[in-house]
Amino acid sequence: MDRPPTLAESVEAAAETLVGVLEAARTRHPSPVSPTQLRVLSLINSRPVTNVNTLAELLHVVPSSASRLCDRLEAIGLVCRVVDQRDRREVQLRLTGAARTLLDELRDQRRAALETVLVRMPVRAREELLSALVAFGEAANSAEVPEQRARTA
Repeated sequence: MDRPPTLAESVEAAAETLVGVLEAARTRHPSPVSPTQLRVLSLINSRPVTNVNTLAELLHVVPSSASRLCDRLEAIGLVCRVVDQRDRREVQLRLTGAARTLLDELRDQRRAALETVLVRMPVRAREELLSALVAFGEAANSAEVPEQRARTA
């Protein structure tokens, strides 16, 4: 006899569906960057003070691999390297206006795809989902898991 799914299994299945909706939104609109390059842009965007070594740690790659990724993004005008005025040995990674526009467009595409799904849900279910997601976020952010904090920071 089949047992009903646990809450964790249901959340995992919902997360996989959510990733599918978001990925479908991304692939419907051709992007000049790969998913890995997009992740780099998102990481730099969420961390105003990022250098290649920090980026390498976040990506779990060696610094030379992170540097090559940045070289490619710099070559297509999405990232620039800026010398830190306080410590001239330090080089920070910055997004260009084109990168910010790309990220904004992707965010808008993803939100539109989510809205398409959400409007098919009953109003009460949407309200309950919002409440549950807020509670989930608060619980996740209060957990004492350093690696998780680094990913969400």
